Amino acid sequence: MEDPSLSHADPEAVLVGEKQIEGRSLSQIAWGKLRRDKVALAGGAFIVFLILVAILAPLIVKITGGPPNAYHEDLLSPYIPNIPAGDFGGMSWRHPMGLETVSGRDIFSRVLYGARISLLIAILATMLSVAIGTTVGIIAGFFGGWVDAILSRIMDMFLAFPLLVFAIALSGVFPDKAFGFSGLPLRLGLLIFVIGFFNWPYIGRIVRGQTISLREREYVEAARSLGARRPYILFTELLPNLLAPILVYSTLIIPTNILFEAALSFLGVGIPPPTASWGGMLADAVTFYTVPHFMFWPGLAIFATVLAFNLFGDGLRDAFDPRGR
Repeated sequence: MEDPSLSHADPEAVLVGEKQIEGRSLSQIAWGKLRRDKVALAGGAFIVFLILVAILAPLIVKITGGPPNAYHEDLLSPYIPNIPAGDFGGMSWRHPMGLETVSGRDIFSRVLYGARISLLIAILATMLSVAIGTTVGIIAGFFGGWVDAILSRIMDMFLAFPLLVFAIALSGVFPDKAFGFSGLPLRLGLLIFVIGFFNWPYIGRIVRGQTISLREREYVEAARSLGARRPYILFTELLPNLLAPILVYSTLIIPTNILFEAALSFLGVGIPPPTASWGGMLADAVTFYTVPHFMFWPGLAIFATVLAFNLFGDGLRDAFDPRGR
């Protein structure tokens, strides 16, 4: 006699004895893959740790070396001018990374505050790139024809643009006060605009290609046959299926933006002194080759942050790959 419970079984589940096996969503499958990737999880954990440290930097520096721009001339060597007293650049429990030469500023405090600047610029610039690139890419891929041709040529023009030269020129000639802002807020906004606005074609090409492959899928054709309008198809059918590649590429472009900001600060057209930034610290350390700790710590911070984002981005890419195991 047929079991009456089987006739009312959930179509998304299969009954095996008394155990119910439910279907898994794409996010559940991706999380299962990512959870097994210990290297990617380590990169993600370091990113979370770095963000927390950057947010809590004002509290942390109260325990250690004090404000990032505080001068400690009394801790410089009385025998060798402009050199921190003590071993390894003046490293101590109070100053775990030592002191800068000439000024005696605490390197640990400046590295923490430099993380705030680098992460803020990189994340906001990435959000700007993703917003513009996703909008242009999905429109070009969905409509095709002359719309795709025009938008694709605009992407090619932006990709051929000498971004570094333009950023150096714009940062050098931009006035000290504009749009109601001045000083550090103005320079932050300028860097976010330059880095984010001119990098959107990279994600725009990815979104365009993914949209072209998705617009002919069965669920899109079904939505059209039911009378769905184009905005509904774009935002309800296509965009949710583009979130995975957008998320993966975002984690991979953030380290690129961190390096770009550091390069501009290193060249003297990024964050103005005395505000701490990793690139600016490296630029200050160039003239002191005989004091390795001055250059080592900001360089290590850039290296570890970029590596963590790359490892986590690679893990996300593998997790969302439907052909992966």
